[in-house]
Amino acid sequence: MDITQQVAEGAAHVAAVSPFLSQFSLFILAIFIGYYVVWSVTPALHTPLMAITNAISSVIIVGALIAAGPADMSIAKILGILAIGLAAVNIFGGFAVTQRMLAMYKKKK
Repeated sequence: MDITQQVAEGAAHVAAVSPFLSQFSLFILAIFIGYYVVWSVTPALHTPLMAITNAISSVIIVGALIAAGPADMSIAKILGILAIGLAAVNIFGGFAVTQRMLAMYKKKK
C-alpha cells in the first residue's frame, strides 16, 4: 500500500465523522478552555473581562437569532432560543455585576 492510498483512506475516515460529533467535541473543548482562562485572570482584570464577555454575548445573541429565525421547528431553532435566553441572562448579569463593582469605587457622601 503506497502513501497515496493511505492518505485517501485517512481522508475517507475523517469525512465519515458526523458533524454533530465534531461540533460537540469543539463545544466541550471551548468549555474547558473558557473555564481555565477565566479562573486564571487576576481580580484587577475582572471588570474588563466582564465587559468583553458582554460583547461576546451580544454576538452570540445575533447568531442565536439567525438560528431561531426559520419557520420550521428543528433542533437548531430550539438551541437558538436556548442560546438567546442564556446569553441575555449573561449580558444583564454582567451589567449588574459591573455596575456593582463600579459603585464600590465611588466616594461616599
